[in-house]
Amino acid sequence: MSEKTISIVLPDLRGGGAERVNLDLAKGFRARGFNIEFVLRMARGELLEEANEIGQIVGLNAPRVRSAVQPLINYIAERRPDAILSSMWPLTAITIWARARSRHYCPVVLAEHGMLSRQYNGRGSLHKLMLEKTLEYAATRAEGVVGVSQGVADDLANLTGLDRGRFNVIYNPVPLSGRVTARARDHVENLWQGGQGKRIITVGTFKQVKNQALLIDALAGLGDTQARLMLVGDGDLRGDLERRAQEMGVMDRVKFAGFQTELDAFYASADVFALASWREGFGNVIVEAMHHGLKIVSTDCPTGPGEILENGKYGWLPPPGDHDAMAAALREALASPFDPDRQKSRAAAFRPDIAIEAYLALLFPHRGQTVGK
Repeated sequence: MSEKTISIVLPDLRGGGAERVNLDLAKGFRARGFNIEFVLRMARGELLEEANEIGQIVGLNAPRVRSAVQPLINYIAERRPDAILSSMWPLTAITIWARARSRHYCPVVLAEHGMLSRQYNGRGSLHKLMLEKTLEYAATRAEGVVGVSQGVADDLANLTGLDRGRFNVIYNPVPLSGRVTARARDHVENLWQGGQGKRIITVGTFKQVKNQALLIDALAGLGDTQARLMLVGDGDLRGDLERRAQEMGVMDRVKFAGFQTELDAFYASADVFALASWREGFGNVIVEAMHHGLKIVSTDCPTGPGEILENGKYGWLPPPGDHDAMAAALREALASPFDPDRQKSRAAAFRPDIAIEAYLALLFPHRGQTVGK
């Protein structure tokens, strides 16, 4: 067993996709004999308890990003990790700066989980310049820079002006679905409250970029008065979504399940999985749903869904923001025969061991693994 320590640097451990990905990577690293330390700008979030079972939690107690610099320098200098995986700008750039100031050399791999050019669009020319320059600074000094899709890696190359070959693409690890227990199945059925209509499910935090309101509008325009929609997740926009469902006259057919950590029974209960995002770095939930053989309808947003679904080979890809197109795609998906085994086979292409070994190849090149460009 290795005694090497991998430090995973994150803003926090809220229940988002990037945070879940890092937990899944950490589990894989731990299974391969590495010690894990989660270094969090703020030690908070729904996934904190789960992370504590995998490795040690180190809170930097930095309410603002800039206030994390000195605590991170101190951490690296004192704990001297063997390698660091840092995610999400600007924390990625800060990690490179902190390593230099700590005077402790260890490999650092940076991972970006979204299209930063779109995420920070509209912040002004000064912010754009800072984004570009700090990304370039970090990318030229890190041992590896990862985009979680081809589109994210392309975006990083465009922002930095660096050669595209500098940026690795490692698709997110998506664990194979677990067994659905009778207790979990009963819990989900209670949330559905019975009924015979077709079931549409979506999973994600209630925030603007996820655009769950589009699915409510599409449900209203579906023409199937028995079809129901379950929103699994929570967030600041819950009240807005509830009001939208009332306004569209479908509140009795929209189920709010709240934040859930065990999703297998939810996927297993549905006929179609739908995603309405304006943008996605990857789209883990699509792969999770495919593990259960579900039909997939996702907006053709930048950048992950189209790559996962191979431009429509494995699902429907209506344009973002178009509720009529979303309703038409859902209508077709609900009526179409589908091969669940074909979906499961595609989902297996994103099994965790592929991503885990690819990240380790960057963190510890002597292990001799090959990372795709």
